[in-house]
Amino acid sequence: MSVEMMNRQGHREPSLLDHDPDIHLQRMLVAETQENWFRSFINRVKEAFNPPKLPPLEVTSRPVAVKDIWGLTTGQETRAGSISIIIHVTVISLLLVLGTNETIQKKVRETVTLIAPDLAPYRPKPKQMGGGGGGGDRSPTPPSKGKLPKLAPKQFTPPTAVIRNENPKLIMEPTLVIQPDANIPKPNLPMFGNPLAGIGPPSNGPGSGAGIGSGSGGGVGSGRGAGFGPGEGGNMGGGVYRIGGGVSSPSIVYKVEPEYSEEARKAKFQGTVVLQVVVDEKGQPRDLRVIRPLGLGLDEKAVEAVMKWRFKPGYKDGKPVAVAATIEVNFRLL
Repeated sequence: MSVEMMNRQGHREPSLLDHDPDIHLQRMLVAETQENWFRSFINRVKEAFNPPKLPPLEVTSRPVAVKDIWGLTTGQETRAGSISIIIHVTVISLLLVLGTNETIQKKVRETVTLIAPDLAPYRPKPKQMGGGGGGGDRSPTPPSKGKLPKLAPKQFTPPTAVIRNENPKLIMEPTLVIQPDANIPKPNLPMFGNPLAGIGPPSNGPGSGAGIGSGSGGGVGSGRGAGFGPGEGGNMGGGVYRIGGGVSSPSIVYKVEPEYSEEARKAKFQGTVVLQVVVDEKGQPRDLRVIRPLGLGLDEKAVEAVMKWRFKPGYKDGKPVAVAATIEVNFRLL
């Protein structure tokens, strides 16, 4: 029996399936959303070559005028820039007026004094060799002329012009404690002696402590030490050691402040006295010399104070030696 029944006029009678909601939904999808692929392709080609015309766009909205929120800030920036330019021009004009005023220029010349600083104490000084040495064996004749032995940082055997011990237990080459780059005299002589002495019979000289010369200490010359020359402490050059080249600087361990002289106090005078001093092996100052004075009695007060100072001596090769140093003594009124 057929589900769908036709009436006499040829119309289909509603069946039970017409009341099924799934059937209605299926019919809506098929009828309204599904399209044949061929027809869809033809429509897309037609739209590509002859796109459909759309109705003109009707704009119903109108622009509304609002308050300008940037106008106030722009005016402030312009006004601030103008004020800044006015201030700068005023300050520059004032400085030009003051700088060209004759009264102000006169006052400046009266109160400002240009002083060329003394840079001599701070300029690098040429490296000088200091020290010396001497010796002898109490011979009545002066030391004889000859060459110097090998230079070395330490001395184990002093040189001799006359060998007293002809059978030593240990033979070692004689040396002098002089820096290797020292410019020593080199006479063309086979025997040891003092290069600066006169020609005469071989002699170690009237000095003491071995060596050759009239001094002491195992060196050559009239000084004291294992060096050469009239100085002391080794090396050569006719003086004490200088700071540097293996010689450490003395350091202050006890200091006395200098007193002011009455003349300098009344004149309210201030400054610095520079002294040249030798700090010996015991750390005591000696041979003080003023190399930059102040006057008004301050130089004497500086020497008096430094003579009471005590130092840790300078060292060379682990041994204390006499070292020349420069000391500045300041005088300041509180």
